[in-house]
Parts: sequence; structure tokens; C-alpha cells
Amino acid sequence: MPRIAIASLKPGMVVASDVVTEQGRVILQRGKKVESFHLQLLKGLCIEAVEIEAPSGDSDREEQAAAYARDFFAFVNPDSQVMIELFRFATGLVGARLAEGWIPPSLSERRAQNVEQLEDVFPVEFADPARIVAHETELTSFPDIYFKLKEEAESPKASVRTLTDLVSRDMGLTAKLLKLANSPLYGLPESVESIERAIAIIGIQELSTLALGITAINYFHGIPPELVDMRRFWRHSISTGLIAKIIANAIGEMKNERFFIAGLLHDCGRLILFKKLPYASTEALLYARENFVPIVEAERTVFEFTHTDLSTELLANWQFPKHIAELINFHHNPQDGPDPRLNAVVHVADIMANAVDIAADGMYVLPPFDEAAWNALGLPPSAVGRVMTAFETEVMETMRAFV
Repeated sequence: MPRIAIASLKPGMVVASDVVTEQGRVILQRGKKVESFHLQLLKGLCIEAVEIEAPSGDSDREEQAAAYARDFFAFVNPDSQVMIELFRFATGLVGARLAEGWIPPSLSERRAQNVEQLEDVFPVEFADPARIVAHETELTSFPDIYFKLKEEAESPKASVRTLTDLVSRDMGLTAKLLKLANSPLYGLPESVESIERAIAIIGIQELSTLALGITAINYFHGIPPELVDMRRFWRHSISTGLIAKIIANAIGEMKNERFFIAGLLHDCGRLILFKKLPYASTEALLYARENFVPIVEAERTVFEFTHTDLSTELLANWQFPKHIAELINFHHNPQDGPDPRLNAVVHVADIMANAVDIAADGMYVLPPFDEAAWNALGLPPSAVGRVMTAFETEVMETMRAFV
């Protein structure tokens, strides 16, 4: 049965299971219709979402949504309670889009096409992460403002004034930081109209982290449009960052800008692959689609390394803050990193963001899910619904900060 946020609940809908408070009190029994007064009651009790029965004429659509979403979950454990919750959420999103008249892309439409003209920098058999990154960084300089920001952020003499002066030199960076400061990412009660005010509220280190991440985004350009839809790529990246921040909040990690930035840049190694080995990258994408395996597994087959091996080299070359680089580099294998619990945040966020992508013309199956990573977070499976409800509430305004 679809699970919907309270904000989307309408009078006349029928609940599919008992709606209970944290204390176990039944507010609405299974099979009861929702009345107008229930909406305010449920909000007042902080109940975020409920299961509803599909309208009698919608059973075929619900089955179609489940069948479509199921393909994307082919590489995860179907008995995992966390994945069951996530599948239910993804199916609801697909069903909602089908109700709007959406026609899901066919398998052929999801494949990369028209790439015969793309040329790899060197043969894939001679490619390795260190060589690829060396070639990239020798040709393209990283923005100077990044290193100035990093130096200021790491200085014991860092001040609101010096950081304000630095950020204000870049109008694009200033605009994005102000949009983020006024987005649901922070939920501030009043409008923030200056970088100086944003720093005073958010903090020097926190705003420095955001500035570093946004500056890094500007580095990536020249990706072949036939190979990847960059709007879709950044939508997934922003979604991963936002979900990572929500999860970080849920587990009590208060300084969570690093999780947002790690989510935002978690696939930066993939962008370098697209730039340097576009034709071989196409082979990996096609392999992933034709064999219903995640892209990361297809990379291992085609390249014998993955995009996180590339990000490890790239972020080291950039002298990217270690505590953020580790979140990025271990997001597919969180148990191998120095802090598996923190690595788990971006790991889980990436998978949740992939589930959201299913109803947004998604192209690839979910990557492998590490159940131990979820357990390390200390959250129950029911937290999936709460995280995704919070994500739905915040995502559009956060996206606008990058438009």
C-alpha cells in the first residue's frame, strides 16, 4: 500500500493500517476514512506519514508501479526490512507519476546513444586512477579561490571579516551560499541577506565547508552531453547531500555540512571518468543496463577499478579536507573506512537518492546495500519513511539554491 506524507493526505482517503502514536494509542483504525479534523490531529501528534488504500480503480497502476520499481532493486537483499521500506516509498513515487500521465522510459531509451564520436584520452587497458587524475590535473587548474578558502578555514586566525571578503569576490559563490542559508537546509526563522550574517548564524567552519564544496562543483565542465544528463546528475547529487544531512541530524551529528558536501560530491570520480574515458564509460553504462547491475559493479568489470578509486586520487591532489574526502571515498564500502558509522551516512543517502531517481526517469539499479552500515546508524527500519518525508518537504527549495 502507498505510504504518503501527512501534507498530501486528503479527506476521504482510506487508511490501510492502524495509525498509532508513539505511545501505542490508535488514532485511526484500518479501513477508516480520513475526515478533515483528522488532518490537524495527526499534525499535532507529529505523525509524519500513513499508509492508505489505493482507490479501487488504481490497483492496476499500483501493480505497474511496483513492477517497474522492482527492476531497480534487483541487486539488493529483498528480505531487508530497510529495503522493503524504501521499495514501498519508491513505488509510491512511481505510482504518483503514473497517475499524472508519466510514461516510464523503455530500456532502449535508458541507454546511452550516439557516442561513436567520443574518444578516450588513452586506451582503457592502460588507464588507472593515478594516471587519469594526473592527466586531468596537469591540464586543468583548480580555482584559486578554493585554496584561499581552505587556507582561511584551517587558520586559527580565521574571522568573519576575512571569510566574508573572500566569498564576496565570487558573485556566483555568494549567491549560492545565500540561497542555501535561506533554504530548508537550515530552516532559519528570518531571512539572511548578507554573507556576514550567514557566517554569524551558521559558523565560520560550517560556511567554509559549504563554500569549498560549491567551488569544487564549478570545476566540472566539458562532460559530453550525449553521455550524461548533467542536470539529472546534479539532481541526484543534491538529493544525496540533502538526505545525508537529514540522516546526520537523526543520529545526532550536529556539524553536518560535511555530510551535505560529501553527498554533493560523492560521484566526482565518475565525472572524471566521463571526461577522460567517455567511450569506455559508455560501455560501462550499457553493461550496467543490459545486465541489471549497479554502475559501480559495471565499472569493476570494464575498468577493473571504480569511481571511488578515482575520487581518492583526485581529492588527495586537491588537498580536500580529509574528514570529507573519507565520506566520499568510502560511500560504497563504508566498513572499510576509518569511521564506518559516519561513512554509513553517505552510503545510505546515496541508495535512498537512487530510489528517488526511479520515478524521475531513473536509469540504473540501486547499488549494493550494506545492512551493517544501516545498523551502525542505530536507526530502526521505520526511520526510512521519516527521512524520506523530510526529504520531500525540503528538496525543491534546496534544489533552487543551485539553479
